[in-house]
This record gives sequence, structure tokens and C-alpha cells, in this order.
Amino acid sequence: MCAFKIDKFGDRLSNAANAKKALLEKFRAKTEVDEETVAKREAARREIIAARDARALERKAAEEERRAREAVEKAERDAALKAEEEARALEAAAEAERAAALEIERKKARDARYAARKARK
Repeated sequence: MCAFKIDKFGDRLSNAANAKKALLEKFRAKTEVDEETVAKREAARREIIAARDARALERKAAEEERRAREAVEKAERDAALKAEEEARALEAAAEAERAAALEIERKKARDARYAARKARK
């Protein structure tokens, strides 16, 4: 008895064609999907996309709100700094005025001493 079965060329071609047909049928059986399932899947995808877009809009709105809040805070800080600088400038002017008045008083005292010294001679 022979260990190998010797087929003819035609038999091998028909076996190959049958195998291809079987694979094709198997593939078609897997890919056959009813319209309802496809519609459900598409609806789910659309919901996911809509939710993603909504979250993106929320993030954008939150970012714009944060930027507006930071702009207001920056304006408030700038106004406070400007007021503080004006207060310092007024204080420096007052100090300079006091220093000038003190210098005038010292000069008057010095002149008075000088005049008294001249009067004694």
C-alpha cells in the first residue's frame, strides 16, 4: 500500500477551488450584518462624537472664562500698583517739601546766628 495518495492535476485544482469557495462563504457569513446593527453602531459613534465636541466646547468656554478672569485680575493688580506708585510719589513729594522747609528753617537759624555775631562785634 502506498503512503501517499497521488491525485491528478484536475483533482488538485478542484480541491483548491472548493477551499477558496469555502473560505469565501465563511467570510460572507461573518460580514453579513443587518441594517439595524449598522444603524445602532453609527448612532453610537455619532453620540460619542457629539459628546466629544460638547466637552471640547466646554473646555474652550472654561479657558476663555479663565483668560477673562486673569485679565480682570491683572487689570486690578495694575490699578492697585498704579495707585500705590501715585501714593509713593505723593509721599516723596511731601517728604521733599518737608526737607525743603527744614532746610529753609536751618538757613534762617544760621542767618540769625550770623546776624547776632555781627551785632556783637
